[in-house]
Amino acid sequence: MASIYSCIECDSNLNLNPSHIFPSDFYFEAGNKATLSFSSVDPTKFTFQNEDKIRPFFETLNYWGIQRKRVKIKCNACSRLLGYVYDDGPPITDSPGQFHMGPSQVIPRAPRYRFKTKALRITSSPIL
Repeated sequence: MASIYSCIECDSNLNLNPSHIFPSDFYFEAGNKATLSFSSVDPTKFTFQNEDKIRPFFETLNYWGIQRKRVKIKCNACSRLLGYVYDDGPPITDSPGQFHMGPSQVIPRAPRYRFKTKALRITSSPIL
């Protein structure tokens, strides 16, 4: 059985590939609660909108900030907010980090496309 992911509002197929989904136990700084994270998406199905807010926010207990920059993922057909793009995916290089002190934000990381489960309709179809 293959999963088909579509927008809950307009029911358009988002063409998300189940083979690009991260396992639910994979750790991310921004968390996984009620979301599905993908390593890549079809950019023709989405509109990406930059968000830049200046106000306190908390990602985790130990990570907070004043200015939040992130990218909204919206359905191309109906403009419903589906999720956000985060830069906390797996490291792009095998670098041990700045001054060889382990991973840090200095290491370039792959984007992670984090979709809210309440914004997706997930159906199963037999593999043909």
